[in-house]
This record gives sequence, C-alpha cells and structure tokens, in this order.
Amino acid sequence: MLALATVGFAVNFWAWALLSPLGPRFKDSLDLTSFEQSLLVAVPVVVGSLGRIPVGALTDRFGGRVMFPIVSAATIVPVLYLGLAGHSSLTQLLIGGFFLGIGGTAFAVGVPLVNAWFPPERRGMAIGVFGAGMGGTAISALTTVKLVDANSMSTPFVITAVVLAAYAVVAALLLRDAPGRIVPTEPLGRRLAATARLSITWQAAALYAVAFGGYVAFSVYLPTYLKTGYGLTQADAANRMAGFVLLAVAMRPVGGWLSDRLDPARVLAGSLTVVVAGAVIQSFAPPLAPLGTVAFLSMAAALGAGSGATFALVALLTPANKVGSVTGVVGAAGGLGGFVPPLVMGSLYGEYGTYAAGLALLAIVAAAALAYTLTSVRAAVEGRGGKPRTGGRPETRTVGTTA
Repeated sequence: MLALATVGFAVNFWAWALLSPLGPRFKDSLDLTSFEQSLLVAVPVVVGSLGRIPVGALTDRFGGRVMFPIVSAATIVPVLYLGLAGHSSLTQLLIGGFFLGIGGTAFAVGVPLVNAWFPPERRGMAIGVFGAGMGGTAISALTTVKLVDANSMSTPFVITAVVLAAYAVVAALLLRDAPGRIVPTEPLGRRLAATARLSITWQAAALYAVAFGGYVAFSVYLPTYLKTGYGLTQADAANRMAGFVLLAVAMRPVGGWLSDRLDPARVLAGSLTVVVAGAVIQSFAPPLAPLGTVAFLSMAAALGAGSGATFALVALLTPANKVGSVTGVVGAAGGLGGFVPPLVMGSLYGEYGTYAAGLALLAIVAAAALAYTLTSVRAAVEGRGGKPRTGGRPETRTVGTTA
C-alpha cells in the first residue's frame, strides 16, 4: 500500500508540475512579463494547495481507496486540455493551470492512507517514504522540455495523461485502506472546525509553509532563476533543478527516519539552520561553481529533511481520526508557502534586476521558523514525552463495526 500510494503521489505531482519547465518557453513565445511567467507556474500550486483542505477531510471520511482514483482521473482533463488546445495564450494557460492544481491534492489523500497502515513508532519513516513521491516534479523537469523539443508541445501532456489513467485503474483495483481504519461520523464542516482548534494544525502549517513551501518555490522557479541570473540554457537549468528536487526527495524519508529516532523538533531545528545559512550565502549571488551549487544543494537537503520531519510531527501529535483533515490544512500551507516566493522573486527582479532581496527574505523567514521550533514546537513535543499518539476520538467509528 505504501508503494502504491507513493507511485500515485509521484504521478499526480508529475502532472502538477508540467507547466514549470515550460515557463521560459511560454515567456518567449507569448511575450510574458516576469510577473506573468511567475503567475503561470504559481496558479497550479495555489489551487492544489487549497484543494488539499477539502480533499484531506474527504479522505478521512471515504478513504484513500476511493479518493486516489478519483483525483488521478480528474487530473487527466486539464492535462489533455493544456497539451492539445490550451497553450496558445496566457488566459488558456491560466485556466488549464487552475484545474491542473487538482493533481496537487493527492498529497492529502496519501498521508492519512499511509499513516493508518503503520504503527506509531514507524509513521515518520513511512510518511517520509511516501513524501518522496514529490520527486514526480523531477520527472517533469527531466522530460518535459526534451519531449517538446523532440516531438511536439502535446507529447509530454499526452504521455502524462496515459500514465494517470493507468494509475487510476490500478489504484481502483489494488489499493486498500488499513483494516480498522478510524472513520469520522461528524459532518465535514464540524470536522474542519475541530481541526482548526488543534494546536498541531497551526504549528505544523507554519513549519511546512517554510520547509515544503521553500522546496516548491525552488522547484517551480529555479529554472527561471538560473536562466536569468546565471545565463544557463533552458535545458541546463531544468537539469539542475531536477538535481535539486532529487536531493530534496531523497532527504525526505531521512528526515522522517531521524524524527522517529530523535524527535521532530530537533530535526526541524537543524534543517532550518542550514536553510538560513544557504539563503544568506546565495543572496550575494556567488559563482555557481562551487559555492552557489553547494548553497542550493544544502538547502535542498535541508528542505527535504524538514518536510519529512514536519509530518512526523503531525503523526506524533494528531488524533488518528483527524490526520487527513490536519494534513489538508498543513499541505495547503506548504503549497501556499511555495506560491508566494515565485511571485515575489519575479516582481523584485522586474523592479530591481536582482534576486538578492528575495533570498534575504527567505533567510529571515527561515530564521523566524527556527526560533518558533526551538520554543513552542519543542515544548509541544516535550509535553507529549516524544511518544506517538495512538487511538482516535469517541465520536468516531471503525470500518466494519457499528458506532
């Protein structure tokens, strides 16, 4: 089930990230401004992020077995639209990108599915492995431009649609929810309100907005940054972005594994310290080889590990019947954290011709998150004694039993 969920996450994220590698091409062919290009790649991010809130709550109710095939099948429509008809104007691209955001909601399906299959002491590692499915963005980065150059604009979109359809069928046939899965019986609105009252919801949301938000921001904007700031070719910039993504992906399970053995607050503190240092160094625009590359790869590793640690924190402190709802809110915060920086970077570069201010802002935000981790988050973890939470709430029922 973990393998099936991880593959589904990767496939949907592959679709979710299709527009990012083509951003520079659309900028040239449609004569877009820096802000318009940033908006183009950011729209799927914000829609996919906000969509995680209802999708996470629906997954708590109906389970991943139902929701994964639905999300995957629904994503096929905007993928085919963008590839076959919707890429000749900014308006068409924004409409397609809006609905492409559906693919980004798959994250809120997979976390509660995986969480229910594993005992508390192994959930950090398991969710970290699932989170490695965010490497679907690397598939897009490595293949999209090459497929367009070798064939046509429609090629990568059609291929992705076929893969999504195949996964939707496989998931419908093979995916299963964990035996004894806790199912909430309260209405959706009441469950979301209860989720909003949990401290862990907002603690994890703030941290994920920095950790995963930073990863998303770089994964969608790094090709533009490297092409504009360092004069790299589009293909070279996309390949380097893929390297950034792959390292972050590899470190996400490591962050979850370390959190199981130490505690999530310590892993988050170490990760955020590295992000602060890397952002400060890169704000001075050092030569790409070696210092710039070291700074970016260090931030990639730290952001990946921090993302894994954040959901180890969710698994530690969240009631079992609310994991999907909390995941939806936290996942939305992470996606929104990735929505804002590309717009800020594009606007600042268009105004001042430099990315230094944007990277300095990243350092400041990461430093604030570090201080929060060392105070409020550490106190919450110590209050739990570092022991994973088990069980659900009285207002829940278990699949296959009466309430």
